[in-house]
Amino acid sequence: MIFYRDLINHDEMFSDIYKIREIMNWLFLEVEGRIVSRTEGTIDDSLIGRNASVEGPEGEGTGATVITRADIVISRHLQEASFTKESYEKYIKDYPKSIKFLYNHGISEEIVTSKVI
Repeated sequence: MIFYRDLINHDEMFSDIYKIREIMNWLFLEVEGRIVSRTEGTIDDSLIGRNASVEGPEGEGTGATVITRADIVISRHLQEASFTKESYEKYIKDYPKSIKFLYNHGISEEIVTSKVI
């Protein structure tokens, strides 16, 4: 399995289990995911020694939360970035400049152009 990392901050972004399309010779990658709903916060009461028949009706105790997001975001625990239109445009314009800077200051061409980012 190949894990893709951001070249700037080295964060793990996603793996090759998703459909990936290259944009601008691997400078940007488009990753295809799907929207999924997952339940968080549920605990099997029997695992912690609770007997529901003795301790009261169901529905008491730990509450469950249903989260609906892209499967890539949930599985990699990615944080949402909030951008205004102007700040996003600046970020997208500055990113290639940062990659070019890394390339000009010693990062190998194989790393910049390889799939294992």
